[in-house]
Formats: sequence, C-alpha cells, structure tokens
Amino acid sequence: MAISASIKALIAGEQVAGSKLNNRLLNELLAEGLLLVVAHGSRKSYRARDVNALKRYLIDKDENYRMLDVDVLDSRASMAAETGNSKLITIRSCPGFPINSYEPIECLLCGEPFLVNPQKGSFLFVSEWEEFTIPKDVVVIGIENMENFRMIRKQKAFFENYLQTHGLSNKVLFVSRYPQSTDLRKWLSTISNHYLHFGDFDLAGINIFLSEFQQYIGNERSSYLIPDDIEYRLLKLGSRKRYDEQLHHLKQLNSNNSELQRLIELIHNKRKAYDQEGYINGTRFYDALPIISDK
Repeated sequence: MAISASIKALIAGEQVAGSKLNNRLLNELLAEGLLLVVAHGSRKSYRARDVNALKRYLIDKDENYRMLDVDVLDSRASMAAETGNSKLITIRSCPGFPINSYEPIECLLCGEPFLVNPQKGSFLFVSEWEEFTIPKDVVVIGIENMENFRMIRKQKAFFENYLQTHGLSNKVLFVSRYPQSTDLRKWLSTISNHYLHFGDFDLAGINIFLSEFQQYIGNERSSYLIPDDIEYRLLKLGSRKRYDEQLHHLKQLNSNNSELQRLIELIHNKRKAYDQEGYINGTRFYDALPIISDK
C-alpha cells in the first residue's frame, strides 16, 4: 500500500484540505480526536493534534503504515544491513487486543485452559487471538475509550442493569480495539457470541460501530449500548461543538437497526454529542459527576 501524500503531509505537521483525505479515514481520525479542524470560511482543512500519536495510531491500524516509523533516508537499507532482511520492517511486533473482566471467565488459549480474571488495576492482552476461545454464553462488550475499559469495576452496576434489562447474559468479557488493528474484528467474526458495542454517543462513534464492526459481524449478532437516560444526558451535558464538527461528514449517517436509528435521530434533534466517560461514575444521570460541556 502506498502512503498517500495527504497522510504524509499530516505526519509532517502540515494542514491538509478535507477534500484530499479519504472520507472514511477522516471520520475515524476525527472520532479518535487525532485531528484539529481549521476552518476557512465554508471549507475545512485538518492538521494533526499530535503527530506522534497520529503516527502510532496509523501504524497500529495497518502494518502497511509501518514505513511511517522509519527514516526515509535509510529505511530499508539500514534494516537489511542490521538484520539481513529488509522485509522485517512490515512485521507487526504486537498483534492482538486487550481483554478485561470483573468476574472470572474460563476460556481456552492455544488449546489450554485460560482463566480470565485480571486483578483490580490490571487487564490482560491476548496476542495469539486466533487460538482464543470463550464460552458461548459470554457477551462480548467492546469499549472504545480506554478509561472506561480500565475502570469496568466502577461501571459494574451500570452494565449489569443494562444486560438484565435487555435480556442478555450477565457473563461478560470486555475487549478493546487498541492497539488499532483489525485483529479484534477478525476474532469477533469467528465466534458466535453476541457483541455489544459501547462507544461515544455521537455520529462518529456510531459510524465506527457501523463501519468497523456491524458490517462484518452482522446485525443479528451485534448491537449498540444505548442507556435509558441518554436523552437527558445529551440535553443537559452534551457538546454542541463536537456535534457541529462531525455533522459535515456524517450528516447522512443512518442504520437499519431501529433502536440505533432512533439514537441517530435523537443526536440530530438535540444537536449534541456525549462521551461514554460520563458513565464511569454512575448508572443514571443524577449519579453522574458534573461535566462541563464545550457547547
């Protein structure tokens, strides 16, 4: 894969016109907070909020971006001189994805019993994901934000209430797609367990679910976690600024799932976005910590 001139320009710290960026990748980078929007009247351009963070994200997303991490003046030549094999540059050193649980789950890894039971303050990382098997009655919850992922015990009551209300198993394995790659999605496509996506309540977050997960896993086996108090949170604590920033690229976003489509319409109706971090400290609006929105 050839790295586009626009991506190279972003990595160099330059501004890039939105028309020169792939729409899908642009939406993804905006959703991850990696780009700053620079307005020029009705037109917009973008630049990296943190060049190193953007570079790491792209490299973890696709091994073909690995070349970004190498000095173009002596990249493959120096690799060949040091190792005898210039192709090593494209090898991913850390495949897999993080997993977490607040209760023990008996799984299999490489054909051997594997108890997923991280101590409080830690989580596990599965590198041999092709050989990772979980019980069929476990619900897999994918968490977009690493703060939420690390603090699942603080959200236990929230998850248990949601799962019970929606008739889902209370046996839960939490997963994260960091480092950014397709490993998690590929693994989810090989199992029969239900996948519940917990992301931000904005257009970009929903787009990530639809484009990165649901279209590969299927509508019958995947769903978006939509809390019963999200309308009130959007109204009282939501961010108008972030909604406006995403609207230009995701105005036509829609879903064939009726519940998710209602959430999309609710976000448009309130013209606000809400971060999933708001659910770390409570299961209802009145339990949430005061959050100052950037309206």
